[in-house]
Amino acid sequence: MARQPTGPPPPLAVQKLRLRYAKRGRLRFTSHRDIARAFERALRRAQVPMAYSAGFSPHPKISWVGAAPTGVASEAEYVEISVVERVDPEELRRALDESLPAGIDIVEVVEAVPAGEPGAGSLPDRIEASRWGIRLPQVPVEVASLAVAAFMAAQNLPVERLMKDGIRTLDARAPVISMSASGDGGCATLWVVVRHVTPAVRPDDVLSGLRSVADLVPPVPSEATRYAQGPLTELGEVDDPLAPDRLAMTTAGVTLAVADLEAVAGG
Repeated sequence: MARQPTGPPPPLAVQKLRLRYAKRGRLRFTSHRDIARAFERALRRAQVPMAYSAGFSPHPKISWVGAAPTGVASEAEYVEISVVERVDPEELRRALDESLPAGIDIVEVVEAVPAGEPGAGSLPDRIEASRWGIRLPQVPVEVASLAVAAFMAAQNLPVERLMKDGIRTLDARAPVISMSASGDGGCATLWVVVRHVTPAVRPDDVLSGLRSVADLVPPVPSEATRYAQGPLTELGEVDDPLAPDRLAMTTAGVTLAVADLEAVAGG
């Protein structure tokens, strides 16, 4: 017979919160594992009433969604947490932001709509694509635009990436929904919308594809930033994954306010 943990089970979660955070500056070189550890320490410092899993090794209920690779910055990273006492999302945002190192910034916190209610839905299911900006110092925008045209005209662009189990070949073209180039002086920026696939096609893979199809090799390292990730619209743009929760909670608040007014009028 399997052993069972002694003592009472952990308190049940009463609220799920969805956080959008940014990874900026030198923190873009921090691995996801180190960021996760920093979050757990910050949650303890901020005295967030976290819900924990059951079993012999309880751990806080934290769910990461679509973490950016090491070496890139991001304005749109997402994580979910569950708590055993209801908290105000804005107060949580401020307390957690103050407890995190500079460069990891909490941008927004919203309450997830409970399952079964209008507007509810899994956050990972809403993350379908990312919008990237890839800055190419010392690359004229005219050169970048020609490379973009060649990339988008290709049927497929096999590139190689070193993974844990060895070198793997990926198609860098298929997941790319759109790509354009803008520029300021001698520095071009690529704007790329990439559908999430497995394994994910990253900015480095896009650059490898540009190198193979157009011989585009930036003379200095590129700088990639993720500006959005979420559901795809019919126009191929990346929408806000927290919008359904925000809208549902606003609608619920309006409904309660109307009910209060009707109660006062009836009284």
